[in-house]
Amino acid sequence: MKFYDCSIAPSPRRVRVFMAEKGLEIPTQQVDLRNGEQFADWFRELNPKCVVPVLVLDDGTPLCEITAICRYLEELHPEPPLLGVDARDRAIVEMWQRRVELDGLMAVAEAFRNATPAFAERAMPGPRKMAQIPELAARGRERFGWFMDDLNARLADSEFVAGPRYTIADISAMVAIDFAGWIKVTIPESCGDLRRWHEAVSARPSAKA
Repeated sequence: MKFYDCSIAPSPRRVRVFMAEKGLEIPTQQVDLRNGEQFADWFRELNPKCVVPVLVLDDGTPLCEITAICRYLEELHPEPPLLGVDARDRAIVEMWQRRVELDGLMAVAEAFRNATPAFAERAMPGPRKMAQIPELAARGRERFGWFMDDLNARLADSEFVAGPRYTIADISAMVAIDFAGWIKVTIPESCGDLRRWHEAVSARPSAKA
């Protein structure tokens, strides 16, 4: 296998943390997003969407979506379980994973890509140009505020995002909170349970991956 990464980008970090929790070391190639290497012909052949991460399997199959990559690795290396331990638990983990992606990660990406000058023609990831919409940047910031409030309420009654165990939902939520720092948004004082959780997951060795 070979992992196509970008050390500065939030999306592949989710997979790196997942691999670190599993104790996996996979040969890695960095893709220079700052200089547009994701649009090079060789990378388009791997992923026509022109985004990282990509995991190329031993038979040459490219996996280009984060959850798909993590699910494949979980099948090969089930311990520790990060996607759930039975049908009920897997469904709950998937539910919270989707909520984090839709309400957290997408909100930050919306705010960041629609306000950052370097993305003036790249308001959406991928090969097609798309103009920024300033109103979406403001909406993304507001949405992320709601996300932090909702997650704080959840964590008032739960040690981790999807329940009593650390899972992929915690990885995605941690990356979302850290990504929000790019738009100068931090956990508010009113979200004490969110802050407690973030300090705990950030102290895990895998968080440095």
